[in-house]
Amino acid sequence: MKNFVEELKWRGMLHDIMPGTEEQLLKESTTAYVGIDPTADSLHIGHLCGIMMLRHLQRCGHKPIALIGGATGMIGDPSGKSAERNLLTEETLRHNQECIKKQLEKFLDFNSNEPNAAELVNNYDWMKDFTFLDFTREVGKLITVNYMMAKDSVKKRFNGEYSQGMSFTEFTYQLLQGYDFVYLHEHKNCKMQMGGSDQWGNITTGTELIRRMTGKEDAFALTCPLITKADGGKFGKTESGNIWLDRRYTTPYKFYQFWLNVADNDAERYIKIFTSLEKDEIEALIAEHQQAPHMRLLQKRLAKEVTIMVHSEADYNAAVEASNILFGNATADALHHIDEETLLQVFEGVPQFTISKSELEQGIRPLDLLAEKTQIFPSKGEARKTIQAGGVSLNKEKLNSIDEPIDAKALLNNKYLLFQRGKKNYYLVTAE
Repeated sequence: MKNFVEELKWRGMLHDIMPGTEEQLLKESTTAYVGIDPTADSLHIGHLCGIMMLRHLQRCGHKPIALIGGATGMIGDPSGKSAERNLLTEETLRHNQECIKKQLEKFLDFNSNEPNAAELVNNYDWMKDFTFLDFTREVGKLITVNYMMAKDSVKKRFNGEYSQGMSFTEFTYQLLQGYDFVYLHEHKNCKMQMGGSDQWGNITTGTELIRRMTGKEDAFALTCPLITKADGGKFGKTESGNIWLDRRYTTPYKFYQFWLNVADNDAERYIKIFTSLEKDEIEALIAEHQQAPHMRLLQKRLAKEVTIMVHSEADYNAAVEASNILFGNATADALHHIDEETLLQVFEGVPQFTISKSELEQGIRPLDLLAEKTQIFPSKGEARKTIQAGGVSLNKEKLNSIDEPIDAKALLNNKYLLFQRGKKNYYLVTAE
């Protein structure tokens, strides 16, 4: 077995660790879990650090459990939150769980015949029949209000850092999460809980509950740092919101572009955290990158590894091809092969015009199209000069004639014409 704690240390993925944790992991194959909030039917890249911890855990010979917080998701964790969450129905939670499981299968081996095959559990399954009276008698009496109030996640809400107080429902969250650890300890021989550093209070409540309910001292805790950007901004948040793992919410092209565009300092950290590349290879990549930062070797490799892991090699290749259309020397053939959704994302923000499809079926002379039907050129004279100088392309092929009409056969996806004026000026024309 590889040393899991050492693996996390060199990857920059270790924040807090309970005394005795490393010794336990070196002593035997150990079961550990990470809780995942099921409030959406897709994970986003904010979840990736926890998932990669489970991935590295399994690769080091230990058994990972992904816990879907069906019960706790109905309440909402107050950690880092300024307001209460919407409560979800059981039907929604089950749907979200199924979608999340499919995504986790790309990171973890659930089907192995080895003892450390990954498992997925949902705390709703053991909480749904636990009555309020039983819970307060068996669990509530073991942890004092003083102990719960001392946790940072609770103190922040009461000390005015956030605008609102906290309901009793949310206040019970750490007891529910703590009981999850008790249940998994008892039924799955789970001895360690992992999570982000903001979860330390909730996780240690679990270890304390195990000690008080069972008298055993074999429950451990380990957290990773909260991932930030080099400029201190929140990781994974863009102007358009979260970067999701589901292509319905973030296309593979946009996903790939996110990783490709991270800052150099971030790329050095992220390639350790979000890939399974080994230490020697990463150190060689960093050294090579530092020799020629403008080549963005780290960003390219990071984007490749994460896009293939989350989506597929075919999606990665399509994203690279799409990027080349905008920034490289892609061919007309490549342009004809990208789907409409990617095409619109690649050229999001370029000037766009609309023309009549019926007119295009008759054929429109280039000068009329470029200077009258659209405003790509201010005048036919300027359009003529630029075409004759070889400065205008249609769908990545140079326009060589001012007389040959452009017709519907030129449409991409039966709907679009892509004009390029000079090297950098693109225009998208939609035929409706």
